[in-house]
Amino acid sequence: MASYEQGDIAAPKTAVEKRSRTRMVILTLLAIGTMINYLDRTVLGIAAPQLSADLGIGAATMGIVFSAFAWTYAAMQIPGGIFLDRFGNKVTYALALFFWSAFTLFHGLTMGLKTLLLCRLGLGISEAPCFPVNSRVVGKWFPQHERARATAVYTVGEYVGLAAFAPLLFFIMETFGWRALFITVGVVGILFVLVWWRYYHEPHESKTANQLELEYIGHDQKAAEPEPKMNFSWANVAKLVKCRQILGAGIGQFAGNTTLVFFLTWFPTYLATERHMPWLKVGFFAILPFLAAAVGVMFGGWVSDQILKRTGSVNIARKLPIISGLLMASLIISANWMPTDALVITVMSVAFFGQGMVGLGWTLISDMAPKNLAGLTGGLFNFCSNLASIITPLIVGFIVAATGNFFYALVYIGGAALLGVFAYVFILGDIKRIEMED
Repeated sequence: MASYEQGDIAAPKTAVEKRSRTRMVILTLLAIGTMINYLDRTVLGIAAPQLSADLGIGAATMGIVFSAFAWTYAAMQIPGGIFLDRFGNKVTYALALFFWSAFTLFHGLTMGLKTLLLCRLGLGISEAPCFPVNSRVVGKWFPQHERARATAVYTVGEYVGLAAFAPLLFFIMETFGWRALFITVGVVGILFVLVWWRYYHEPHESKTANQLELEYIGHDQKAAEPEPKMNFSWANVAKLVKCRQILGAGIGQFAGNTTLVFFLTWFPTYLATERHMPWLKVGFFAILPFLAAAVGVMFGGWVSDQILKRTGSVNIARKLPIISGLLMASLIISANWMPTDALVITVMSVAFFGQGMVGLGWTLISDMAPKNLAGLTGGLFNFCSNLASIITPLIVGFIVAATGNFFYALVYIGGAALLGVFAYVFILGDIKRIEMED
């Protein structure tokens, strides 16, 4: 009896030791790609003062240039998802990465407003498939109880890249000019295309993932064959839009992204004009909420997978961290009554920490998307999310212009977060795989 127990204990240990970890290489690729993605879309904010002066672009026109990216990015989510379902992860991401990096590089060659707008529109089009690919890859390479943490790891690239590389980017611009800034970031992305193409493979194509890892992530011999392609039809789009899971998750992600967009666009201006901070102080304090958001992303993924292991309930494990994060994001309203800068930054950091937890929403798409429509489903989801990228800057700008302060702007941001709570509690329903026929 004793020898049986000893062998029974040793067997799983040996299996764990021999299991390959190719999925971690895949996750590293996603994290680096996401970091490059967000650097490319936001580097214009760093270059804007020098760029606008050199090209003679006024503040109002510069606002249009900022928003141009979001219009094409949102509009191309569904076409990007269709392309992804047709051509797969490797080809779609390689093409998207090459073209968005090329458009970033072209920013550094632009000679006026028209070419700058074309670069922004092209950047939005080519970046559109990024997050649907991320979600689809996580769904293929990770078992359900690891997907939340995997999603958190690549999502944290949104925040860490901006916080970690901002000093280097400012140094490049101050030393070599704003054109060198775009060219440098663009070249880095183009070089990363080669890395992606060399190291990314689907599970059934991988030469480094052994049978133990394939079994662990849920691939058997039947699943090892390529999946049949799902023909695109507008009927499938209509079915997905009407599905309560997609509608609830889409509204929730729109709510969380509203907070994110505020921090990416108006937050420094809020500190400088509403709180009357000098720009040096703004630069220091602005980093803290981004660091809090990065921690929130990782914590949300970790706690979700822990809850799933302990309860076995996907609904509790996915919904509870997201709802908690949205409630924390709604606390941004209380900044209106904070008497000191330190308290304001504390509130903002808590709100952005909560927004980071909402990034877990992409895990829901991995859990719910029809197997052969993961790209289209991710595209619809990201379209809902990025409507906030269009609407939020405009609404906040209108409120500030009309009232002369940010009071009701913060009320709008917090109210949107509460709308997301409503969507997750009353609309989303059960988190389960959506079954659709071709």
